[in-house]
Amino acid sequence: MTLKQLDYFYHLCGNPHLSKAAKEIGISQPAVSLAIKALEEELEEQLFSRIGKKLVLNERGRVFREQTRQHFLVLKDAGNMFRTHGFTGDLSVATSKTFSTYLLPGILYDFLLLFPDVHFKKKSANSAYILDAVKNGMFDIGFVESSVNDSDLIKEKIGEDELIIVTGDRSLSLEEYYIDTLFGRKWILREYGSGTRDIFLDKLAGMGLRPDIFMELPEFEEIKNILFENHDTLSCVSKLAVKKEMERGELFQVKLKNLTFSRDLFLVYHKKRYKTLLFRKFTAFVKKRFTLQM
Repeated sequence: MTLKQLDYFYHLCGNPHLSKAAKEIGISQPAVSLAIKALEEELEEQLFSRIGKKLVLNERGRVFREQTRQHFLVLKDAGNMFRTHGFTGDLSVATSKTFSTYLLPGILYDFLLLFPDVHFKKKSANSAYILDAVKNGMFDIGFVESSVNDSDLIKEKIGEDELIIVTGDRSLSLEEYYIDTLFGRKWILREYGSGTRDIFLDKLAGMGLRPDIFMELPEFEEIKNILFENHDTLSCVSKLAVKKEMERGELFQVKLKNLTFSRDLFLVYHKKRYKTLLFRKFTAFVKKRFTLQM
């Protein structure tokens, strides 16, 4: 087997659509198919189940991925160190909505200015999906704001974030309120699995409180649009997510009596993951950026 065959194999592990995987790699679909077929013939094992146009990793494929990936990364990392044209490599990153929209883009941009031959694959999702995807090897690194209690994952705190109650009703910003006095309004929250939602509801549950959730939406922007147009609505969101709207006087913070919401920001990865040179450089870069901001 060759490193190229293995590289194609790991791409397909993360993207079962053959055509999309080939596009990511930058070669033709038939070339990827032939490489995978040759790998399976050499192993005398079928690693994927062919379901329509998808190649879905089967049980033997999962075992092969688990037993070979770390060795592959070591070899690939060694190759990168001896390339004459500079530091290079690929990293797959799964990020929460807050990280993806308000924190990570600038960090990735500045890192690429230093290392233009590096390539990132980035996906935005809720925290529950990210933790599962990192655990199962679909992504190298995850960025989340929710608690991490899986023994297979390493979590490193890199920062903090404040959650606030916001509304389109300016009059609510003029006083302070006990949270339960606001339960008569319509609450719009993120969908199940969101770190923001979990922290807000978990803290209220600890006080024996729970607002009636009028509507659930997957995106911050959708929630903000509802708040703009319906002044009887409230939401709990990251202060980062509404900074510009508050500065423009479009949304307003509702101050609470004796109650605050905050959360830690975490970088997560699998405890058995081999830390390539690129992995070490990037995670150190991220930690430094957050240290400077705090």
